[in-house]
Amino acid sequence: MTAFPALRFVTANGLRMAVYEMGQGMPVVLCHGFPELAFSWRHQIGALAEAGYRVIVPDLRGYGRTERPAEIAAYDIHHLTDDLAGLLDALELERAVFCGHDWGGIVVWAMPRAHPDRVTGVIGVNTPDLPRPPADPVAIMRKRYGEHMYMVEFQPPGVAEALLEADPARTLRFFFRRHRIPPAVLDDRARQPRLLALLESFRKPESEWGGEPLLDAESLATYVRAFTETGFAGGLNWYRNLTRNWETTAHWPLRIDVPCLMISAEHDVVLRPAMAEPMGGWIADLERHVIADCGHWTQAEQPEALNRLMLDWLRRRFPRG
Repeated sequence: MTAFPALRFVTANGLRMAVYEMGQGMPVVLCHGFPELAFSWRHQIGALAEAGYRVIVPDLRGYGRTERPAEIAAYDIHHLTDDLAGLLDALELERAVFCGHDWGGIVVWAMPRAHPDRVTGVIGVNTPDLPRPPADPVAIMRKRYGEHMYMVEFQPPGVAEALLEADPARTLRFFFRRHRIPPAVLDDRARQPRLLALLESFRKPESEWGGEPLLDAESLATYVRAFTETGFAGGLNWYRNLTRNWETTAHWPLRIDVPCLMISAEHDVVLRPAMAEPMGGWIADLERHVIADCGHWTQAEQPEALNRLMLDWLRRRFPRG
């Protein structure tokens, strides 16, 4: 792993944002998910920079060294995409390839709709682009999976925070685990409510969590230091805007007209590879891959495979002059 870049701060969309940069060339912005940090891309930054790209990795709104507004509505999809456009403004860049994992994936798929003139291409890691649901997505999840589905349980302010912040080290050991669950199990609708009841699993003794620890002691300590300082409210507030996002984006187009790469992971419990299959219906220029023997934390579980797919696509689709 290349040494992590030095921290700098910029003002983006009125927000004091922590940013880490490395390399020169076409800009590629890497966007993390929950509960992650810019640090989550530690295995990708050096590989992309050495290949001739300017890699830009922010702590996103509510995370790490970036500001954490108190208002829940400050974390809706409009603020999150405006932050990335503001980041380009702060760095005096016109466009970039945006790459996102987990919630970062939701944001980068929104960028061609919210700011089409700022997007050169999109890479989704685990997170597929999904069409607008026919109703409030939280209501749909509650009806299909029940009250213990983790995104439903995250909705009441303060409740999940109290649970997760009681012992940040334990919380992060729970999330950052490698699970090898066969696709047939993931796609079994009868088992899905149990698989997605994450907080119920979290409340169990650590010996019953399943899977295996993913992070080395030093990497885990980096996350623990950050979330001990910030808490989890910022990231949880992204989930609390799912209904608001659905209500306020009805006018957004479905079609995406820039080159796109979708990289799924075979064993992702939540973001199953099959969910990406319909994307070609509204993204004409789409390439899809599935990384075998990989769960949700693709950047750390299969970094070489991920880097290889990203670099191959970038070199073919955006050759250097």
